[in-house]
Amino acid sequence: MDRSIPAIITGLVLLGVLVLMWRSWRKRSRRDGALAAGYPMPEDTGAALAGAATYYVATTPRGAPLERLAIPGLGFRARAAVTVTEAGVTLDLDGNQPVFIAASAVDAVGAAQVAIDRVVETDGLVCLGWRLAPGTTSGPDDRRAVDSFFRIIDPNDRARLVDSIRTIATTAHQDESEA
Repeated sequence: MDRSIPAIITGLVLLGVLVLMWRSWRKRSRRDGALAAGYPMPEDTGAALAGAATYYVATTPRGAPLERLAIPGLGFRARAAVTVTEAGVTLDLDGNQPVFIAASAVDAVGAAQVAIDRVVETDGLVCLGWRLAPGTTSGPDDRRAVDSFFRIIDPNDRARLVDSIRTIATTAHQDESEA
């Protein structure tokens, strides 16, 4: 009898924490449910420049690496394949449809050490900065800036992948400024 009261209290506290977690995720999913994961896949993506097997960590608002966005298709951690083509970057997360990010939407690519619940060695994550497709958010700037974080499985793929992303982003932004 002396152990049953603390066990019941502990069980109720754990149940309460689980209910709060569930409500919080449900609210976040409703908030971010209208956000589109990427851009329409073009008919011709061009030649593949680089690819890597990765662990997808999260997509967060720009400058807020501890606030996960519950964008459909990008809401949960997963193994992923990242492919860079002349047209953009394709994120193929296990269990989800591939997400295409147009080269013109890529703002930056760099290194990171922390995102959500993942802390790794210095520069252990790749941070891909991009903007959501127009019309998926409201407000004066309807192209919300986000960051997607990855951990490259084979370190030899890292430099080639990052350089390829920088190349397509630079080329796309030069083409836009000339037009």
